[in-house]
Amino acid sequence: MGKASRTKVEVSRREKIAAQQAAARRAEQRRRIFIASGSIIVVLVIVLVFVVVKLNSSSSSGTDTSSNGPTGSALTSVVNTVTSVPASALDAVGSGSGQVYAHAVQSIKGTPLTLNGKPQVLYIGAEYCPYCAAERWALIVALSRFGTFTGLSTVHSARQNGAGENEPYPDTPTWTFVHATYTSQYLTFTPVETFTNIPDSANKGYTPLQTPTSAEEALLVKYDVPPLVPAGYQGAIPFVDFGNKYAIGGASYDPGDLAGLSWATIASDLSNPNTTVAKAVDGTANLITAAICGLTNNAPASACTSTVQSLESQI
Repeated sequence: MGKASRTKVEVSRREKIAAQQAAARRAEQRRRIFIASGSIIVVLVIVLVFVVVKLNSSSSSGTDTSSNGPTGSALTSVVNTVTSVPASALDAVGSGSGQVYAHAVQSIKGTPLTLNGKPQVLYIGAEYCPYCAAERWALIVALSRFGTFTGLSTVHSARQNGAGENEPYPDTPTWTFVHATYTSQYLTFTPVETFTNIPDSANKGYTPLQTPTSAEEALLVKYDVPPLVPAGYQGAIPFVDFGNKYAIGGASYDPGDLAGLSWATIASDLSNPNTTVAKAVDGTANLITAAICGLTNNAPASACTSTVQSLESQI
């Protein structure tokens, strides 16, 4: 073979090797891109699973968990403050000096409502409801004078329903009774939170949560009518039945009194009789306490003070 021919062969061989090397490099690049893409997909899948789990957790808890108030030690501190308002502060507030709506607590007549041999207090409300949001503060203050809550957690009223309609007093800071338990030697407390504060576009309202029993529903239908509530407001929530002797239909004070306040601020204000919060919440709590004292024969004395007994005679 001549020199020129050998040179052409060698050049051709080098070109082929170079082409093979280039192809190998391109294959390696594709492999790395594929591995990197696969890693990204895996990460995205993990993130998606985490989000789904969080959403399911929120739904199972029955509340919209965004901005739902303090947790941990901060929650414990707020709970302790709300459940131990000094009797001196409550007595100083009295009925609330006109801060409480006229239809707060009213007398009703029916067969005594009891559970486990004790007078029963039945509450029917919903987490989305700003009027329930207001009433829960007073209920917790009052009921804590007769027993002990465990499992209280904070929540806020809704902004919009599933139809996109704005709610009054949006994001009112409050509590939920969904996971709470209450023990007392004097009475039983049965709370029913009928809906979450999570909008449900399917039914244009909110996600269902707890369903009243037929007996509980019957009490709502029987008593939550005028004159307990204004004409046209039958079935208004919150509804509270105190042993079929007294009842509340709707909020007892303006939820706007809590607007823009944190849970910690509201809790702290409860011990200062001069604050708007104390006049509204404590005033309502005193009327609720008076209703309960009417069921317990004014026991215990630490709750059924002379101030409370004077209110009892007015409802």
